[in-house]
Amino acid sequence: MSIWIDIAVQAPAHSQVGGLLTYRSPVPVLPGQLVRVPFGQREVLGVVWAIRDSAPDGMPASQVRDVLGVLEGLPPLDASWRQLVQFSAQYYQRALGEVALSALPPQLRDLTSEQLARRLKKQTERTVYTTPGPALSPEQITVLDQMAHGPGPFLLFGSTGSGKTEVYLQAVEHMLAADPQAQALLMVPEINLTPQLEERVQARFGTEAVVSMHSGMTPAQRLKAWLAAHAGHARIVLGTRMAIFASMPHLKLIVVDEEHDPSYKQQEGARYSARDLAVYRGRLQNAPVLLASATPSLESWYLSRPATEDDPGGRYQRLLMPSRIGTGLLPKVRRVDMNKQPRRAVLSTQLVAAIQERVERGEQCMLLLNRRGYAPVLHCADCGWKSECKHCSAFRVFHKIDRTLRCHHCGLTERVPRACPECGNADIAPIGRGTEQLEEHLGELLAHVLRPDGTPVRIARIDADSTRLKGALESQLAQVHSGEVDVLVGTQMIAKGHDFRRITLVAAVNPDTALFSSDFRAPERLFALLMQAAGRAGRDAAQSATSEMWVQTFHPTHALFEALKKHDYPAFAASELAERTAADLPPISHQALLRADARTQEAAQALLNAARETLEAQLSADPDTADLVLQVSVYPAVPMSMQRVADVERAQMLLESTNRMALQKMLWHLHGVLHQVRSQPEHKGVIRWLVDVDPQAI
Repeated sequence: MSIWIDIAVQAPAHSQVGGLLTYRSPVPVLPGQLVRVPFGQREVLGVVWAIRDSAPDGMPASQVRDVLGVLEGLPPLDASWRQLVQFSAQYYQRALGEVALSALPPQLRDLTSEQLARRLKKQTERTVYTTPGPALSPEQITVLDQMAHGPGPFLLFGSTGSGKTEVYLQAVEHMLAADPQAQALLMVPEINLTPQLEERVQARFGTEAVVSMHSGMTPAQRLKAWLAAHAGHARIVLGTRMAIFASMPHLKLIVVDEEHDPSYKQQEGARYSARDLAVYRGRLQNAPVLLASATPSLESWYLSRPATEDDPGGRYQRLLMPSRIGTGLLPKVRRVDMNKQPRRAVLSTQLVAAIQERVERGEQCMLLLNRRGYAPVLHCADCGWKSECKHCSAFRVFHKIDRTLRCHHCGLTERVPRACPECGNADIAPIGRGTEQLEEHLGELLAHVLRPDGTPVRIARIDADSTRLKGALESQLAQVHSGEVDVLVGTQMIAKGHDFRRITLVAAVNPDTALFSSDFRAPERLFALLMQAAGRAGRDAAQSATSEMWVQTFHPTHALFEALKKHDYPAFAASELAERTAADLPPISHQALLRADARTQEAAQALLNAARETLEAQLSADPDTADLVLQVSVYPAVPMSMQRVADVERAQMLLESTNRMALQKMLWHLHGVLHQVRSQPEHKGVIRWLVDVDPQAI
């Protein structure tokens, strides 16, 4: 006798095949099992979601296709994993099958039962041991005690160098000691931060017990790590945002390191926030969640606010570690008023002198400029030509090393022209500066400077261009750690998480652009970046008393730099939250963006505005939904700040509400309207549309 089952298969939300599909199975199956099913002309992998008592109403049995096979030997994906996926699909407005299948390792989709059996045979129990850690500070002991006696979620607000990583490792150690099957999930924002934490975790708990999960792994490595976690053999999973969907049946602890980092928000497909899903998953599996940062996101800071007479407080428990380990001090912050420097000066004379002094003493310096390449644009002074990208509404960046003009959005790369393409003027010049130019400029300024051993100064650059080759980042970081590099120049890649013991001076070269950005989150991101960068200086307690953070700015009295000078994140957060509250911006309200991509800007905006008008008309006409129109503000469509990428025009429409549930209901209704509107002949020019819930950039 056949069994009727609902199966999740991969199909995007805008394809109108977004829900569960019904199949028949000639053999018994369980929810969570993986099966192969026919889908159109293809054979695809699916996840059994539910067992039915009978065929769906109105569906002739002749139209229902049979399951082609079951992946034997693999334990079913448990109910909590399926609930996590279902919640993610609903909240982030994606198809259930799309989220479920993208959460599985790609190689699993192509394996036969025999190939899977061979891989499962290689899976064995992994031994876990614990090497004792260093003695804990009083602050670390207090925090661990608070975690042991509170339900969480916890927000660990600890200054850079306060020993947050040791708190995670101790929490994992206690968990492993308490439960012989327990698993922990440790999340980091970026791949380049994973290897150094991986080494530390493996040294502490043994290489067998730890697996990594990130997009830099090969398909075979990802499958092996996933199977180990799914079987419960891997006790600790260390990974980036994708690891939030790892199947971990015995999950007992989740740690989100640098929880403020925007990298936790997926920017393609299902645009989920791994940080927010970590909190949901912790509640689902009764696992404590520890979010940690020296500069928490304003959302987490607001959710961890203490209770007052007028306010019941937030859902998170705030844990504090304000002091650096040992006698280490935070660097002194010095502001340089660039209005008083010579016109077009890249580096102030005071900063150059300070760098020279430290190099001659054998110390290291770090310069942060968040713009790669040599210059953002090439320009002809005669006719006004600029190096615009013909496919995007952006300029192509000048890279002097390989003499190319490169678009950082669509990838278009061309050789630098010998003369202006418009008027033939041979004198085309770079405008602005990037890390390549800063590295070259420093080489000229410090050419006469010698290290203590009498050898010339050594300058290195770390950014997305210098680390493109496999292993390049690791070897460059090793040179910094070993002391081979005196001055390190780089983008935000060098500001996060690295434990550089010899750096005593950090300088932010041109941070002003974010102060007056149209994106309300720009100041928050800038403050976090500068605080993280400052935290790279003086990590060795012996040198911390003389460590410095220099900020070159045309606005030295700005409130952001005032708070930075005092390393006062709470003051910065209070001022930002006051502004957000006055303007009803997140975290006070909740937002979603609807984006349309089309051949023309007019077509993109027309779809969004038609959907808005149709939606409001339909909701207003129904007494049950009329109040949604009042609760949710839907703004007219506008071009995106980066309007055209790879010849595709992009427009967006903002939805905003102080009521999260009302916003979700509005988005649910919007999906039906979009399918209805898109099918109309006048919207044929639209390529795709997508929804971004809780967007990180507007």
